[in-house]
Amino acid sequence: MTPATTPSATAEVGAPAHGVDALGLTLDPVSPGEFLDEYCERRPLVVARAQAGRFDSVLGDADVERLVCASAIRIPAFRLVKDGAQLAPSTYTTDIAWRPGSFAGTALVDRVAQEHAAGATIVLQALHLHWHAAAVYCRGLEVALGWPVQANAYCTPASSQGFGVHHDTHDVFVLQVCGHKRWRIHEPVVELPLKSQRWSPADAGRLADPVLDITLQAGDTLYLPRGWPHEATAADADSLHITVGLHPPTRIDALRAALGECADDVEFRRALDAGGELTGELLERLAARLDSAAVARRARRSFVDGRRAILDDQLTQIRALPRLTVRTPLQRRPTVIAELERSDAGATLRFEGKEVRLPPQAVEAVAAAHAADAPFAAAELPGALDGTGRLVLVKRLVREGFLRLLDPQE
Repeated sequence: MTPATTPSATAEVGAPAHGVDALGLTLDPVSPGEFLDEYCERRPLVVARAQAGRFDSVLGDADVERLVCASAIRIPAFRLVKDGAQLAPSTYTTDIAWRPGSFAGTALVDRVAQEHAAGATIVLQALHLHWHAAAVYCRGLEVALGWPVQANAYCTPASSQGFGVHHDTHDVFVLQVCGHKRWRIHEPVVELPLKSQRWSPADAGRLADPVLDITLQAGDTLYLPRGWPHEATAADADSLHITVGLHPPTRIDALRAALGECADDVEFRRALDAGGELTGELLERLAARLDSAAVARRARRSFVDGRRAILDDQLTQIRALPRLTVRTPLQRRPTVIAELERSDAGATLRFEGKEVRLPPQAVEAVAAAHAADAPFAAAELPGALDGTGRLVLVKRLVREGFLRLLDPQE
């Protein structure tokens, strides 16, 4: 683990945990510390529970039925694969004309069901973007780990296989939701591959015998570091599992980010001489941008800025704003990961790709809201703002999705 990816380096992000302990749901009885110290980026971990229903709060079998059969799901939110190959979307989707465009790639439910019955795996992609329960679960992992997280689900019929042996270029948690699935796992051919170092057919010839041959039961968790080749097959029952992708920043990411900042230095923009020489002074300028504090700051900012808003009740919140007073109970949205940056000019609250700039007189109040782990009212915020100013501040933060009214229906 690099300094930029340890839990201590991300603790300053300051996002309160969601009500669901996502990491506990995933790992218990293995502790987060044991996972990070003994397994992360090192070796696979199998947590055997055989606890049916454990992961239904993220995605259950009935949810898959609803998504596939009742939601008019469209490409790329789903796809079908069989025996290592993707089925042509034209065979199970259609474009529905609707002015001014069309609903492209909409599922033909009867065709999807037929292909699934014939052995095709239904892949539900990017659940963290379009399935609220999965989005909240992934955000809980992001809060705990400080890394971007994604989720796909794989619904495989009995005696079938979606993908052949391959490795992933990101770490994964596999959550077996229902049914069971056999996993065969090999030692890495490429250790900790980058995104550009994808599996190739030539890699298969370099595989040794599996080091793990296991069957995951409903409620079990499997962790695989990136680069560990694997294949999974449903046995005598249908299988549903969620693959949770973990994307910690790497050392090469840190170097690229520092080099990117060098674009503001004219010496780095000069033409390279014919001999390819990079002067010592130039390398020293780069090294000055690589102290641990600067590396951690860039990694943290990239992570915070890249989170997507989870605003499941925002219409209700905005409608309730006219009733908001300085005594109305508020809370910081549990799914927000944010950072407060202070300066002589005031402060900037960064979250979900936004920069909310605030004047000096509002800094104490917004700092209290940023740190809040319990409900509060605008009247309780510290600092120089009067009642009207505090009300203006909290209303703005509700509109931006940082705060929410605790009971917007009152």
